[in-house]
Amino acid sequence: MTTKGYGQPHQYPGRLIIVEGIDGSGKSTQLQLLHRWLVSQGSTVFFTEWNSSKLVKETTKLGKKNRTLTPLTFSLIHATDFADRLFYNMIPPLKAGMIVVADRYVYTAFARDVARGCDTAWVRKLYEFALRPDLAFYFKVPVDVSLGRILSGRASIKYYEAGMDLNMSQDPVESFTKFQSRILEEYDRVVEEFHLTVVDATAEIDEQQEIVRETVTRALANYHPVVNLDGKAEVLRGGHPVPGRPIPEPQGKADRH
Repeated sequence: MTTKGYGQPHQYPGRLIIVEGIDGSGKSTQLQLLHRWLVSQGSTVFFTEWNSSKLVKETTKLGKKNRTLTPLTFSLIHATDFADRLFYNMIPPLKAGMIVVADRYVYTAFARDVARGCDTAWVRKLYEFALRPDLAFYFKVPVDVSLGRILSGRASIKYYEAGMDLNMSQDPVESFTKFQSRILEEYDRVVEEFHLTVVDATAEIDEQQEIVRETVTRALANYHPVVNLDGKAEVLRGGHPVPGRPIPEPQGKADRH
């Protein structure tokens, strides 16, 4: 028996919206557009992304540079990153009634870690402390399209992004195709098991965004955003209102790995 989402349903007044997809799926662009739209509607929004915790950032950076990360250590480091951000960057805004938008969530681990050879049940058990998102999008795109998008923004593919650590091929492009194909297969299982909302990531950007906004609008039917006296959305930190954190502009690079 499966349940919609994953983990324990949260009881906080805020809402948790997450996006998933392989590298080059365009999900980050869609989340950026959604973030701006939500703010324009008067919502208070907090943004967080995969592999961004300061707690393990240097360790991850060193491991990638030295190419010493095994599938198991990669999985554990990402789980540590997620746990740190969940308790310090996601739960506080949710308690404050904000909308938290996350670029990747536990489903990334379910797809990538298993594609790297980690046990499916073990990975799910590792993340059982996660909150169940209120809405989860999966931007589905073929490998060749994602590859073309990545290479249109930079000259080469990153080592771990291409799954070179798995020794499937010495050619980065071939390795990327094989590795990301594995991830796509795992995402298909995740979508079926946890009922993610699938968006055709090959459609025009505005068409995708229209679907996203319509879906979010329905999901937020009973949500009442907090606004200040000027009618401008704010993020509360340390008990004091400050401008909401802007989502980074796309730089033509792949998603954080």
